[in-house]
Amino acid sequence: MIERRLFLISTAAFVGASGQAAPASREGIDRRLGAIQDSLGRGARLGVMAVDTGSGRQIAFNANVRFAMCSTFKLPLAAFVLRLADRRLLSLAEQLSFGPRDLLDNSPVVEANLARGRLPIEALAAATVRQSDNSAANLLLRRTGGPGALTEFIRACGDKVTRVDRYELALNSNTPGDPRDTTTPAAMAALVRTLLLRDMLSARSRARLTEWMITSVAKPDRLKGGFPRGWRVGHKPGTGRGGAVNDVAIAWPPGKPPLIVAAYISGGTRDSEARAAAHRAIADLIAGQIGRS
Repeated sequence: MIERRLFLISTAAFVGASGQAAPASREGIDRRLGAIQDSLGRGARLGVMAVDTGSGRQIAFNANVRFAMCSTFKLPLAAFVLRLADRRLLSLAEQLSFGPRDLLDNSPVVEANLARGRLPIEALAAATVRQSDNSAANLLLRRTGGPGALTEFIRACGDKVTRVDRYELALNSNTPGDPRDTTTPAAMAALVRTLLLRDMLSARSRARLTEWMITSVAKPDRLKGGFPRGWRVGHKPGTGRGGAVNDVAIAWPPGKPPLIVAAYISGGTRDSEARAAAHRAIADLIAGQIGRS
């Protein structure tokens, strides 16, 4: 059940978007996001960065604080694969082999193809984004040079903050104070914008990556569930230990340039539904404040 506080936050954002009330001040938005953070229980941390790529308007809350990426790292991983393919350093048709020892929890695509024992890189990359397939992610991470090589690609995108240090499932540890496998909402939002809207990837690869996000079947009750009907939305969620429940998204208001959103949650005492409800409330607030202006 969505906590009353979250319902009120979501309703306030909608009223602002409908034109019945003026958009909230920065202080008002901070209070709303602070209330969402408080609703997650003692010790919870929330970080949000949202950018309207048309107007340049932003919403930021703890945007430069580090959070464990968990499976949101799979978005830059898939982009790295596409970048290597663009540069003809690998072929998306190349088959990667795997067996039972490669199988991890939450690996539906690899598990369904164990008897076959191999899949093309393109199918594995799609699986990392659409199904958040952990085994597919590790296969691709090994093929492309490991966490260090992925971090170098992220640096080449202009991101000096985000880092990948380990493989699945270790990178989900979310240990307080551990900088490994972390990002900040501001850094991730900028990285997503670079990957999806700028020329780091070819136009064809950008379209492919965007389509994988739009057709993602993982965790549709997070940010994706909070944007208004009629908006085109793609996202990549991530979940880990210590209350890590994350999502990054691109969302197109009808007839307008897209919004980029990175939202990260860690710690706290509330259950997974409350955390998903927090993401929906964040998306609703962002849509009302910068998505319809």
